[in-house]
Amino acid sequence: MMLCPGSAMARGIAESVAGTGVMAKQYSAGPPESEGVSGFVEAMARQENESKAEIEKDFFKNVRSSSLLKRFATADEVAAIATYLASELSSATNGAALRVDGGVVKAILQIK
Repeated sequence: MMLCPGSAMARGIAESVAGTGVMAKQYSAGPPESEGVSGFVEAMARQENESKAEIEKDFFKNVRSSSLLKRFATADEVAAIATYLASELSSATNGAALRVDGGVVKAILQIK
């Protein structure tokens, strides 16, 4: 099994090794909660004299308005998808790209 950096790459690799028992799977995470994100949000909260929750709410309203989750994905949520892809539970998942992005991406291609 391989975890690949792009859905087209995952599909291409899966096609090239079809029938060999090798599987190609990919996940994309974002926007994830991290030390960097947390520090940035806390600094913005201090600067704007608002709570961290208010800054996050504003971020998802104004910057990541396409998010269906309306919050940052946690490390545990991202780890869960990686664990699933590495487990036997995903034995029929091959050449696929799964997103852990809270629904930020509306479509396969976003044209602006």
